[in-house]
Amino acid sequence: MRRSDREVTDINDIQSIIDKCDVVRIAINDDIYPYIIPVNFGYEFNSGKLTLFFHSSIEGYKHKVIEKNNYAAFEMDCSHTLILPINGTACTASMAYESVIGKGIILTVNDSEKERSLRKILEHYDIHGGKFNPLSLQNTKLYKIEIQSFTAKRRMLSN
Repeated sequence: MRRSDREVTDINDIQSIIDKCDVVRIAINDDIYPYIIPVNFGYEFNSGKLTLFFHSSIEGYKHKVIEKNNYAAFEMDCSHTLILPINGTACTASMAYESVIGKGIILTVNDSEKERSLRKILEHYDIHGGKFNPLSLQNTKLYKIEIQSFTAKRRMLSN
């Protein structure tokens, strides 16, 4: 990381950043061009290991791409605030932000884990409890990304 002064390493701070993010962008490899998918997500930290969860309909292009190559990169960001130019010098304008990026392996969530994985997604958006419609569960595909490595970064207004 070029700007190590902006690196976030405390796991509680990283979790706080993830909690503030509404969308994760997942990049998968579609032969020549990367294919980027913005999705709602849930997550869990288990013994310091990060796992992301996302869902989809049971058909679509992304499934074919994932089946062919399940290696992925991801990015999420939040807390955006424009930093105005200093003394009218345009090139000093910038942006405050917090972000997490990384890479991992996408795996299909098996039927026995579907409900728990969907709950992780809903909990991320502060939705707790409730029943799942069995037909909806049947028509929903769930994935998890077992994260192999990630970094977090923060630029606040004061730095």
